[in-house]
Amino acid sequence: MNIGVIFAGGVGSRMRSKDKPKQFLEIFGKPIIIHTLEHFENNADIDAVVISCVEEWIDYLRSQIDKFGITKVRKIVAGGSSGQLSIYNGLCAARDVAGSEKAIVLIHDGVRPLINSKLLSENIACVKAHGSAITAGIVKETIVVTDKDGCVEQVPLRDNSRVAKAPQSFYLDDILTAHEKAMSDNVYDTVDSCTLMNRYGYKLYMVDGPYDNIKITTPDDYYAMRAILEAKENAQIYGAEE
Repeated sequence: MNIGVIFAGGVGSRMRSKDKPKQFLEIFGKPIIIHTLEHFENNADIDAVVISCVEEWIDYLRSQIDKFGITKVRKIVAGGSSGQLSIYNGLCAARDVAGSEKAIVLIHDGVRPLINSKLLSENIACVKAHGSAITAGIVKETIVVTDKDGCVEQVPLRDNSRVAKAPQSFYLDDILTAHEKAMSDNVYDTVDSCTLMNRYGYKLYMVDGPYDNIKITTPDDYYAMRAILEAKENAQIYGAEE
């Protein structure tokens, strides 16, 4: 079973939106999270979706899922006090949905809508082959590693450098085990799933994704997404989506 685990537990303080969390801001008549969910809805390899959402916005999310005909969402649960805990709540919901069936989970930001169906299928195939799949962004500039004082300690080769994005995909049992180890170690604020899995010794494999797979966090990101979607719609530079 392949389950999308979408976390939308943030309130979007960096977006500075007045009325709604960032995942519910609309672009071209749809909330950002609906743009995201449609990729999972339309991919034949995805069997179900669970969502970890800001608790007071769950009813609104359900109304939007109904409005836009999203049928694969099986559970919506409240987010946690951190991103890590929001993901954990979503993983527990995925465990309920999977039951005794072995499951792959694709952990994805609700505000990362510029993905495609091919990427989801490649994540699933990579987990089956290697046990993990971390969606990567190709680096176009040189990356440097610094110490706490800003002194450059390392300049990795650009060809070997990637930016970790999402989805980040694993066997459900493995990622739940890592979360439970973290909580037993009083670790509750890990920035993402690949960092958590690396902490507990799991091997991680990368899948290159689209360069424009951005996370909509700031007003600049919002306007960039709107421009990209408009360009795709007009087929001026992208042509048909994969």
